[in-house]
Amino acid sequence: MSEAAAAELKKLVKQLQNTSTEEKVSILQILKKDFRVNEAVLRESKAGLAVGKLRTHEAKEVSDLAREIVKKWKNEVERAKGGSGSKAGTPANGKAAPTRKGSSSVTPSNAATPAPVNGKLEPRSAKGDGAKASGTGDSTRDKCTELIYDGLACDSGAPSDLIMSRAKAVEAAVFAQFGSTNAAYKGKIRSSYVNLKDKGNPSLRENIVSGDLSAEKFSKMTSEEMSSEERRAADQKIKEENFFKSLGAGEQEAETEGFQCGRCKQRKCRYRQAQTRSADEPMTTFVTCVNCGNKWKFS
Repeated sequence: MSEAAAAELKKLVKQLQNTSTEEKVSILQILKKDFRVNEAVLRESKAGLAVGKLRTHEAKEVSDLAREIVKKWKNEVERAKGGSGSKAGTPANGKAAPTRKGSSSVTPSNAATPAPVNGKLEPRSAKGDGAKASGTGDSTRDKCTELIYDGLACDSGAPSDLIMSRAKAVEAAVFAQFGSTNAAYKGKIRSSYVNLKDKGNPSLRENIVSGDLSAEKFSKMTSEEMSSEERRAADQKIKEENFFKSLGAGEQEAETEGFQCGRCKQRKCRYRQAQTRSADEPMTTFVTCVNCGNKWKFS
């Protein structure tokens, strides 16, 4: 990729941050059609992180395009790494892509994509990337750092040295909270790993790798705070439904036409009241529509 093309890529990536959905679609279509990338370009422009975040965008057209681009770019980088001899990593213009001093685009520890196994892309991991945690002098902490690495790297296109630096920062922040590798420390590491590996929550991984979410802040988040907006909404719905059911199987409900259902607009409802907050707060009224079964509450 020429310097002019690389500069244009950076410009488009920057424009993705604060644009309308329609403009995002236009930019993503350009990225998909007009740009071929390599690891050096992705690292410099942070294009992979910017586009990767859009895979969970509320607009389906945006999220679909983002997924297609990430897959396309991963395949391009993988093909470059899989080459042999002087042809490895050679772009379409026939000129070898420049490499940074002290680094190699074919070193396993710098792998930016999962390795294909039986024709399928396996999740990235510290073992697969050849990434080793060190520097703490504690084998337990090093293993926990590699576990966090596995969670961050599973579907990431970021270079392994960046992911390892984020994993070390997360582990250090957790260790600072508990002061030792005790049961609480290990429990927090396991909880963090489980939430990072959640396939339905890629933005959590990407925000940490990109630096948008600091290791210190992440280390203090609860499992509920780590979960995606969709998961939190689903959990809240389940909680409310369970609360409705828990209000006493034998508790009498009164029928009334004083409430109108927001779903079917009918007025035949059943309701009951319960003191769900402190005694000086008003009671909560739980209403069920007889016609369509819709439930709501108010205080």
